[in-house]
Amino acid sequence: MMERFILEDLKKWKESKGRKPLILRGARQVGKTWILKEFGKRYYDNCAYFNFDESVEYKQFFETTKNVERILQNLTMASGQKINGDKTLIFFDEIQECPNALNTLKYFCETAPQYHVVCAGSLLGIALSKPVGFPVGKTDFIDMYPMTFSEFLVALGEKNYVEYMRSISSIENIPDAFFNPLAEKLKMYFITGGMPEVVYNWVNNRDVEAIQRTLSNIALAYEHDFGKHPNVNTTPKISLVWKTIPSQLAKENKKFLYNSIKEGARAREYEDALQWLVNAGIVRKIYRCNKPHLPLSQYDDIGAFKILLGDVGLLRRISFLSPSAVAEGNRLFVEFKGALTENYILQAIEQQFEVLPRYWAMDKPRYEVDFLIQREDDIIPIEVKADVNIDSKSLKKYAELYPNNAKIRVRFSMRNLHLDGDVLNIPLFMADYADKLIALGLKGMKEG
Repeated sequence: MMERFILEDLKKWKESKGRKPLILRGARQVGKTWILKEFGKRYYDNCAYFNFDESVEYKQFFETTKNVERILQNLTMASGQKINGDKTLIFFDEIQECPNALNTLKYFCETAPQYHVVCAGSLLGIALSKPVGFPVGKTDFIDMYPMTFSEFLVALGEKNYVEYMRSISSIENIPDAFFNPLAEKLKMYFITGGMPEVVYNWVNNRDVEAIQRTLSNIALAYEHDFGKHPNVNTTPKISLVWKTIPSQLAKENKKFLYNSIKEGARAREYEDALQWLVNAGIVRKIYRCNKPHLPLSQYDDIGAFKILLGDVGLLRRISFLSPSAVAEGNRLFVEFKGALTENYILQAIEQQFEVLPRYWAMDKPRYEVDFLIQREDDIIPIEVKADVNIDSKSLKKYAELYPNNAKIRVRFSMRNLHLDGDVLNIPLFMADYADKLIALGLKGMKEG
């Protein structure tokens, strides 16, 4: 059975005293519907499931009244789903198809807090980007992402490796008995990515061609969603932006250039299309930071950013990189200007820190630190190396320019776990534990 760590967050929501209706955010195909049904199955007597896309007639119950009890009475009779206070999980799926239901969450919060309500939707991020009628302050949010490398290991039946990585309590070399197999399994994760259907296919069939087909189908489903933009003239622009992402990342300098979409293209023509992809949770917009000071968001260079995907396997597939590279040493990590590795690291760290990472760069001469993360009151520079080559000129330059914002510098690579002065090297396969390892690194520096 597929195990998702997000279940722990859902349990905390269930038990919280100030619980409000929950909105589970995330891109299409990350497993939102499955996890909420599984949550209902494990921790409630039953799950009353209402899908506004499949059963459009449910929308009518929200058009004439805001009375929660009356709405639930109608839903109960129409669906045959039993609803019993805190014993039942009420699940509104594809809720973006019914704005009145989204608005009604306010009344669940204010007048019927005894009910446990969860919501999801494949394009819910688009609906939430338009706050008209949205019950601000009356809902809780949890973000869901593709499966992490650790979840991938659990799905493979290799939970022992996850337990080992969780048990690490000091910065010291990982024994070869763990390092080598983890490095090999990470290559397979670069092939599959973390989309649950893809991982499930690999775990049960070990069929690379099936992986390719499934990833292609997910990409196609995304492209079909582009047509749901309310402005029909924007749909082809979304498609053009989507198709140019691999070529943008194939450059040494991964800064997104609008004129790479189409000769003469300008930001004002395509920024709405790009923002649609961001709101849908399909891509991540990583801004260049002008000054590494707190809060990071105040120093965004809004005209300079790079675009990465929500899933490394999907990026590999739409870039037409062959899975055969997995058998060729560390080629898979280095291929494509290291973009796959950078995308993988973003996937891992964005789930651990509240603020989306930025990056830092300067020109003439060219230096670039792949990510800056805001961790508590510290800004931490991160460099991503796709192999064992760990020349870190940009990290050194950053420390020279901003010594007060370089308490610890982090480098992800295929080198072993170690602390070299103020530079913490984390093996790529341990990216899920970056926050913990940084804390251990800072502790080690104090003690050293």
